[in-house]
Amino acid sequence: MNYYDNIKELLINNEITKKVKNYSINKSDLNTYYNVGKELSEAGKHYGEGIIREYSKRLTNEIGKGYSKRSLELMRKFYNFQKTQTVSAQLTWSHYCEILTIDDINVSSYYIRLVEQQKLSVRQLRNKIKSNEYERLPLETKNKLINKEEVTIKDLVPDPIFIKNKNKIEIVSEKVLHKLIMEDIESFMKELGDGFCFVGSEYKIKIGNTYNFIDLLLFNVQYNAYVVVELKITKFKAEYISQVQKYMNYIDKNIKKLTNNDTIGIIICKRENMYLMEYCSDTRIMIREFMII
Repeated sequence: MNYYDNIKELLINNEITKKVKNYSINKSDLNTYYNVGKELSEAGKHYGEGIIREYSKRLTNEIGKGYSKRSLELMRKFYNFQKTQTVSAQLTWSHYCEILTIDDINVSSYYIRLVEQQKLSVRQLRNKIKSNEYERLPLETKNKLINKEEVTIKDLVPDPIFIKNKNKIEIVSEKVLHKLIMEDIESFMKELGDGFCFVGSEYKIKIGNTYNFIDLLLFNVQYNAYVVVELKITKFKAEYISQVQKYMNYIDKNIKKLTNNDTIGIIICKRENMYLMEYCSDTRIMIREFMII
């Protein structure tokens, strides 16, 4: 069997399709590269690994750029990838080039799901992979994803949470940490996960005759719930729970609508204390460390 001629014909037909039918470019790419990967896999069994390098040189000479050894290796990997994963038409070939660098099927499944849900660009996907977003998920969340169980907003907030510090400001107080977040609030909300919207900073509430200020009040559209965020630069302390509970109860009683779900709390602190947290648990509240980057 002439594997090279088959591969060349597939790629030339795909180039023609791109020029004639723009609406089907992505589908054509995925189908073509799957079939090329299949041919390369079979060719490798007969002629060895060196055949990819040889085919790459010939294709580049006869068709043009875009068929480097790495590109052909990705096509072969894409073919093998489809044996274990359902390919999503919502991802482009460029998305899959990023996904195919991941060897763990559970990790790649997570990022495919993110692209589908959040309509991530290739650059956004690359940044999430680079930031090890999956690795920062709680172990319980990873198990839920593997077992295809339902996940909530609490499951998907990473730990630690990355906070950008472009100007290398020394974090000496909650005010400084708060300022860093507010300088790029959009990036911070994306770091927390999907569907977060900004409601207020140092959000003022009145309890009795005393005014209190919630560091950040957010709303999550996907889970239809207000989110109280409190910032601490010290190790987790038990009293942080009661403070956030007070704010959450206020929001539930005075701000949220009957159609909203119960308010969620996030305590972002310098370091967790697992032993103390075990005795201060509140299912509505999550505790996350922050890391300055």
